[in-house]
Amino acid sequence: MSFLWFLLVGLIAGWLAGTLVKGGGFGILGNIVIGIIGAMLGGFLFSLLGLSSDGGLIGSIIVATIGAIVLLIIVRALKRA
Repeated sequence: MSFLWFLLVGLIAGWLAGTLVKGGGFGILGNIVIGIIGAMLGGFLFSLLGLSSDGGLIGSIIVATIGAIVLLIIVRALKRA
């Protein structure tokens, strides 16, 4: 069951990040991939700052969304260069 939660968090975070940064989603698979990579990046960034989520669903979505937003901003900057 935790794998399904992992995919759900990735889907929600990817969709939120795509909506906030690009103005639209990337499709189900794209949102999941962006959300999962964003979750790893967000967890890394939060640990560098000494922060952590409470381990709940909402905290996980927030961390993953912030990581996905950072990921999309980095990708956009690299595309311009």
